[in-house]
Amino acid sequence: MSKKRFEQGSKNLQMIDGEAGERVIQALQDIAPDVGRYILEFAFGDIYENDVLSFREREIVTITSLLTQGDTKSQLIVHINGSLNVGLTEREIIEVFTHCIPYVGFPKVLNAITIAKEVFETRNQA
Repeated sequence: MSKKRFEQGSKNLQMIDGEAGERVIQALQDIAPDVGRYILEFAFGDIYENDVLSFREREIVTITSLLTQGDTKSQLIVHINGSLNVGLTEREIIEVFTHCIPYVGFPKVLNAITIAKEVFETRNQA
């Protein structure tokens, strides 16, 4: 394990996904701790740390990718929150999803919008 990659990944995860990201890592500790380490070291330590794209741009790519896969509700919740945390607005997130209609179809986009609505409502109640 690279301590530097792990520490940078932990820092980036906290900045982007906050408590939701921490819950994902904690949930993996008893069953698949290596997967949690891969998320921190590789995804958030290596990929997110590259300075070519901003965190904001990376989250646009991430929520779009999750939308196109379908059946990724838990990950969309985390990354819609992350998108809001790094400066995307609710309107921009919905526009990103709407833009995907011609490429992936209405069902996947409608599912993502429904998830986004849940996230927005939860955050607005807090």
